[in-house]
Amino acid sequence: MPNLTSSNCFLLEGVYKKTILLKVKMQNRSHTNSNVLIRILKVYRFNPEIDSKPYLVIYPIFTTRIDIYRRGPMLLDDLNYIHLRWHGYKSISHRKSCREGICGSCAMNVNGINTLACIYTPDPSISVFTVYPLPHMPIIRDLVVSLKHFYLQYKSIRPWVQSTKYVTINKIKQSKYDRELLDGLYECILCACCSTSCPSYWWNTDTYLGPAVLLQAYRWLIDSRDENTVQRLRTLNDSFALYRCHTIMNCTQTCPKGLNPAFAISKIKTLIHQFFNSDE
Repeated sequence: MPNLTSSNCFLLEGVYKKTILLKVKMQNRSHTNSNVLIRILKVYRFNPEIDSKPYLVIYPIFTTRIDIYRRGPMLLDDLNYIHLRWHGYKSISHRKSCREGICGSCAMNVNGINTLACIYTPDPSISVFTVYPLPHMPIIRDLVVSLKHFYLQYKSIRPWVQSTKYVTINKIKQSKYDRELLDGLYECILCACCSTSCPSYWWNTDTYLGPAVLLQAYRWLIDSRDENTVQRLRTLNDSFALYRCHTIMNCTQTCPKGLNPAFAISKIKTLIHQFFNSDE
């Protein structure tokens, strides 16, 4: 992307739906501290208390070649920059916590892809980035969505070790092989990027558990320390809770941790098939 000088003018749609022309003084300095426009962010804005409908606001991101290293290169750093720079005008509501791709708080949709803002590095060859909240989720404000229903679904799979051995001993040993079976599953941070990218979850949110919850369900199904496998399978053996998955694979493609929820779902279906065949 070529360096654009701050003499460019950009249109910013405001809270009162008026347009404000932002004019920045021309800077002809060529040294490393000159302000340079590095990208433009189109950010989804909506406050249910005062707005009748959502709208996009265009924010130019200016920085210096030195400050970009101090401020940080991630998309979350750009949102923080906007939040501080425009605080007197109207700040952007967004979640953040760990900044390391661990908590999943900053999940959002960037240029049509669900990702974590704290580990998303904007491509220098792209000049405009459109930022939306996670799709098909209730909006609280701006980029903040309600995950209440998502967490209730997670709770429904009873995500903990169910074993009577805990009554007599404090620890249950696990072999190295059994522990390795959990790789690619326990790393899930419940950011909901995969579930909110799934069309089946959009259409059946009330009944279909979704990729993230089903991946977690498989994690407990194959845990050698758990003794409630049969009951877990019976709970999941439902035409809507599990079998709404049509292997679209959006979940695997969008997972910011590189996990494979579609594979876990297929494994659950295989286990259920084996379980009912053995009953017969």
